[in-house]
Amino acid sequence: MKIAVDAMGGDYAPQAIVEGVMLAKQDFPELEFVLYGKEAEIKKYVTDDKNITIVHTDEKIESDDEPVRSIRRKKQASMVLAAHAVKNGEADALFSAGNTGALLAAGLLVVGRIKKIERPGLMSTLPTFGPDSTNGFDFIDMGANADNKPEHIVTYAVLGTYYAKNVRKISNPKVGLLNNGEEASKGSELTKEVYERLSEEQGINFVGNIEARNLFDGKVDVVVTDGFTGNAVLKSIEGTAGILMSQLKESILASGVKGKMGALLLKDSLKGLKSKMDYSNHGGAVLFGLRAPVVKTHGSADKTAVHATIRQIHTMLETNVVQELTTYFEADATKANDEK
Repeated sequence: MKIAVDAMGGDYAPQAIVEGVMLAKQDFPELEFVLYGKEAEIKKYVTDDKNITIVHTDEKIESDDEPVRSIRRKKQASMVLAAHAVKNGEADALFSAGNTGALLAAGLLVVGRIKKIERPGLMSTLPTFGPDSTNGFDFIDMGANADNKPEHIVTYAVLGTYYAKNVRKISNPKVGLLNNGEEASKGSELTKEVYERLSEEQGINFVGNIEARNLFDGKVDVVVTDGFTGNAVLKSIEGTAGILMSQLKESILASGVKGKMGALLLKDSLKGLKSKMDYSNHGGAVLFGLRAPVVKTHGSADKTAVHATIRQIHTMLETNVVQELTTYFEADATKANDEK
């Protein structure tokens, strides 16, 4: 199994990327890595060059580059070279912490979609805190598409189900549709139609609507929505979590000696809560629906987050989830053509 790595993407590249790869090598010695970027800078952090190949390039995609234009014009950029390696069968998966829009464009324009999947979705696993909180839930689409048709969201339910079964080992994952009420009659025209289609869709365990306030209860394993709504909800979650942690810290510092002593006693518990709230511990965001795994971790990722994302990619490759999806959708497309 070989992973093409955009070693120059991210706020702390190449150091955080390469250090994360070194950690992953210890856990998964069977993995091979091809690191694309400035060779001299990458080598500073390579402590073991076994199963490591460096492909030098001076070009990279910046965080403020226009996505599609940068993919088409910067043909020697580290991200673009890594994407072409996957397209050409020289690598099995693509990993980057760089420009999200550019990675989405590289996935669509270079790696390519699975047949019959018109709009791949961006999916991440988020934590849950209810009675069934050990597994978290897969959230798709988180912003790959600003506008979605009902059939796109139905496809996301199939994608999320396959991922939860294969990667997260949930035998019969429960799928929920993000909506402004639990009743089938609630929502926009889009969500009402999606509800009807999901209710009739074979092969998924659709349990109905779920409200945003119940996302973290652990009642469902997969949550589907349109990309605009998903991105707005995700950013709201990130912002709220950040403010809560900041306010908690300020309150402790301003509470005097007793408050600080209490915080010291709760130090391990607070660390555990912070770790659980950090969804990067589950891995990165997958652009799901492509012909190979394309996975993005956040730009400020440290070596621990990089390691977690590589662990996720390893599981995706080991379980062959993309090939199973390809077989499912392409067989469905062949059946549809035969019926015509």
